[in-house]
Amino acid sequence: MDDWVLNALKRWPNVPALFDWLGLDRRGRWLVRGETISHPRIVEVINRNYGADEHGRWYFQNGPQRGYMQLESTPFILIVAEDSEHLTTHTGLAVEQTRSAYIDEEGALVLVTEHGPGEIAGADLQWALDRMSIDGNPVDDDSLASALQLPSHAATKITMSIGSTQLPLHRLDFAEAPAKLGFERNPTPREGEKVSTRAMD
Repeated sequence: MDDWVLNALKRWPNVPALFDWLGLDRRGRWLVRGETISHPRIVEVINRNYGADEHGRWYFQNGPQRGYMQLESTPFILIVAEDSEHLTTHTGLAVEQTRSAYIDEEGALVLVTEHGPGEIAGADLQWALDRMSIDGNPVDDDSLASALQLPSHAATKITMSIGSTQLPLHRLDFAEAPAKLGFERNPTPREGEKVSTRAMD
């Protein structure tokens, strides 16, 4: 978090939170009331002040006010870094640890990283497919189709190689990912939580 944000929180610790205004789409774009935020400086501020609370609700800390994010998919979108070997989050954080890997019923791939769960951007799916294998052999279309037909939570025969890490790939239905991976797609207020109806300037 930026220093100005931390200072604002100390000065005004009980500002009501904002719900249903902000979002993150599957292309890694921040949204406000459904519209893409395109101003580079605003995007950078959100990137630096993005986090999660103890309930798995992700938010942008805008000074003393917390604006909770509606997630189209996962808290992070993962993209291939410029070296074509590593991944970064849509917020610009380098991914150094990948802990588990999942594929949903539509073929979307989610990795659990040190930063949190992230879906690999659709434009980079081929990068991920090139790093999949079964018993040391490249994955073909039939093997991938068989994996997609497995029930949620089942282990596939596919392994993903990311750097020096070998990850077994598991099936996980899109709807079940939040409960399994510990986040909320559509954050809601907890009982007794103060809620604001407008964003702070």
